[in-house]
Amino acid sequence: MTAFMVVPQWQGSSSTRAMQLIDGAEAIRGDLPSRSTRVVDVPNGAGDALGTGIQRFSSIVTVRERLREGLRTEAEPVVCIGGGCGIEIAAIDHAMRSSNGDTAVVWFDAHPDLHTAESSPSGAFDGMALRAVLGEGHEVLAASNPVPAERVVLAGIRSVDDSETRFIEESPLTTLPGADVTTESLLAALEATGAGSVYVHIDLDVLDPADIDGTHWAEPFGIPLASLVELLAAVRGRFTLSGAGITGFAPASAAAASDDLAAILRILGALTR
Repeated sequence: MTAFMVVPQWQGSSSTRAMQLIDGAEAIRGDLPSRSTRVVDVPNGAGDALGTGIQRFSSIVTVRERLREGLRTEAEPVVCIGGGCGIEIAAIDHAMRSSNGDTAVVWFDAHPDLHTAESSPSGAFDGMALRAVLGEGHEVLAASNPVPAERVVLAGIRSVDDSETRFIEESPLTTLPGADVTTESLLAALEATGAGSVYVHIDLDVLDPADIDGTHWAEPFGIPLASLVELLAAVRGRFTLSGAGITGFAPASAAAASDDLAAILRILGALTR
């Protein structure tokens, strides 16, 4: 049975809808099997930057440690439900340890999340999450078991800052931008990493806004829901899943959350069947 960790961390976002990430995580939790689902407590307060240039740094560190502790007792792959993308550092660290480093990461996201505190225009940690997974950025938050850049595939990105573009151009990671990701291109990119297993990160803003309303950083021309489900099924059919994360659900209201849950449940089904 798949294990789920619900992590309603909102402190990594600079969106005006940041606190609605709590509501989004809770809405998804309501449709998860209670026996195999645990919730990570997130501080009520915003937290302090502590001179790091990372907004709400202290709370983000607290959540990372709580999630890391919760994952230590999990022997099977875990699906983590955010909250924001910052939860993925502990989750992917766990997947890397469990697979003895033999895992690749496919990062489905409208944004590459490759900033550091020095390059970020907002100081929001969610925009630095993948850079931390690579073992870079602030030493306290950088991954303990970093993923080599050549084992990362960025899929669906379409809003990239100049400093992120420069990093991508100088890095061996693979990019499959926009809505043009195909099953063939994704599987080929993952196979080229040589990894035996894959961690799947999904920020829901990778979807086209026509298919989901409740994201905190919506971008036009995303991947259609049906295409994303097909891509996930293809990855599951070819690779062992070392873990997964679904982040970025920030519904405007309870009614709006209900409207989007069918799409999210299709994604969960593709990941866990």
